[in-house]
Amino acid sequence: MRRPWRRGLAVLSVTALAVLGVSPQAVAADEPPTIVVTDGVTQPVFGYADAIRERLFVESTFDSDKDGLRDIIAFDVMRPKATEDGLKVPVVMDASPYYTTLCRGNDSECKIDVDGDGLLDQWPLWYDNYFVPRGYAVILLDMVGTGNSTGCPTTNAKEDNISAKQAINWLNGRATARNAAGEIVKADWHNGKSGMIGKSYDGSLAMSTAVTGVKGLTTIVPIGGPTEYYDYVRSNGVVTRGNSYVSYLANVVTNPDRREYCKPVRDAIGAADGDEHGDYTSFWNERSYVKKVPNQTASVLLYHGINDDNVRADHMSKYWYALAENDVPRKLWISQEGHVDPFDSRREVWVNTLHRWFDFWLQGIANGIMDEPRLDIERAADVWETHADWPIPGMAQTEIFLQPGTTGAGGLKLVPTAKPVTAGFQDHRTQSQNTMINNPDVVQPNRLAFLSEPLTAPLHVSGTPTMQIRAAADQADTNFGVILVDYGTDERVAHRASGEGIITLDTVDCWGLGSQHDDPCYRQTVKRVATADQELVTKGIMDAQNRISLRQSVPLVPGESYNFTWPLLPEDYVFKAGHRIGVILVASYPQYSSQADTTLANITVNLKSSKIILPVVGGTAAAHAAGL
Repeated sequence: MRRPWRRGLAVLSVTALAVLGVSPQAVAADEPPTIVVTDGVTQPVFGYADAIRERLFVESTFDSDKDGLRDIIAFDVMRPKATEDGLKVPVVMDASPYYTTLCRGNDSECKIDVDGDGLLDQWPLWYDNYFVPRGYAVILLDMVGTGNSTGCPTTNAKEDNISAKQAINWLNGRATARNAAGEIVKADWHNGKSGMIGKSYDGSLAMSTAVTGVKGLTTIVPIGGPTEYYDYVRSNGVVTRGNSYVSYLANVVTNPDRREYCKPVRDAIGAADGDEHGDYTSFWNERSYVKKVPNQTASVLLYHGINDDNVRADHMSKYWYALAENDVPRKLWISQEGHVDPFDSRREVWVNTLHRWFDFWLQGIANGIMDEPRLDIERAADVWETHADWPIPGMAQTEIFLQPGTTGAGGLKLVPTAKPVTAGFQDHRTQSQNTMINNPDVVQPNRLAFLSEPLTAPLHVSGTPTMQIRAAADQADTNFGVILVDYGTDERVAHRASGEGIITLDTVDCWGLGSQHDDPCYRQTVKRVATADQELVTKGIMDAQNRISLRQSVPLVPGESYNFTWPLLPEDYVFKAGHRIGVILVASYPQYSSQADTTLANITVNLKSSKIILPVVGGTAAAHAAGL
């Protein structure tokens, strides 16, 4: 369906056969339909308007709403008409809880049945428009408890996590699907290979399906998706999203007319999520995909905004590290934006890359994509680099010690201070992030600031930094926070501004074929940039009572010193020559956490034993060359 705001807008043709209304190549009537490959990629030789559309229902293996009946998972299928004449095609699937609530994409497209025949007329996103003409089937699956599926959402518990597995099983002959008339429908047109793709929650569903090891799922493309749900609402024992946020999200994705019915399921979630302590429990283990990566066989094209403050970058890094440990075939894109889809960040290159990725893994086309560098990373707005891997090869964890300061900030050096020395500050429950990082040379009672000298050469960090301090508090509990800051003027992607780094324009471009009610045209974007004197590079927090284990809180003995170690969010950042590196140490961090500590503890830090460990490309030698 053409949205009203598009009337009168400029439509830009970006590739051959990409503009609505261009006819695909005809297939001779006396020849069997075949996939056509030119220059290493599939060509749009099949129709879109005449594609077969189905809505199917498969009985699941679970009962999320405890009504005594197994939940029914609904999904919409679009496939080339030629599949009726023997063409075998793979599947691209986007499983989502959002199709009938928040909808999908920067253009907020919903599933819409215009004529009431029970079949979709408007298909959200561009995958159907682009891939069906190229010899793919596209499935948009309604996660349990959403859209046309029965049951209730459980926010990444088992029922959510294996919703899409039901359709994969059907595609491979291991489950039964029926149409609205109750007739059994078989996927005799399927070539046995399926890929899953999706952003955010949809991305988590792709990963949760992959880590089951289900046969027939060949590849996944998760975009900014949670991989450890504990890390979505907690961080090292600190509640970052509280007040039963997990059950709140279950309510958001449930259709309004089913919210009251599903309230008991949400209440059970809220009672089990542990908001009162923030510890890791079996509730979170069920919502972890990283631990299950050893089961995974599907390859991964992973995309994440390094500055995503919704699904933070540790979701990407922990999953990526596990993929590497288990030698899963993989590629990674890291952008400078926040929670933004690559289609709205680097559109043409992303479409071409995704096309070649699916052609390789699902169509078996030898196009060389797996011989190319593993990492694409955006260094500045629309400035991309490729590298052999991530973290960047040559990275080494490098200790940088906190130094005392005579006035104002302390220092940062590659060696510890020669003599034991301490520095102190007091917790402040409502101290703002700006107060923490601004004016680092000014002594403030509620933080400690440490600054390097101006760098004499660029310093590149790539990976996950770690903070290690030896400290004592005068209370039985406190939180700790650390912020890594670049003090230096530069133009950067404005990822904290509206749009999270992009500006949406009124012009559109088109990707694929369309029909009367579904066009392939989407609003274009440009990067939003800003010049500032400093940049918050990354940050990390922990609950001091979880210093031994995330599973159990152990109170501090007031006045006794302990070693505390916690990770910052992963980063890939170049500090430029002339800039200064800043390390800011605080207690409560309200803009990162919904749970400020209530003790107002006075904290004493032993500087000789305290350091930040940075993943420096080139290691200690590079840090020394930069003047540390």
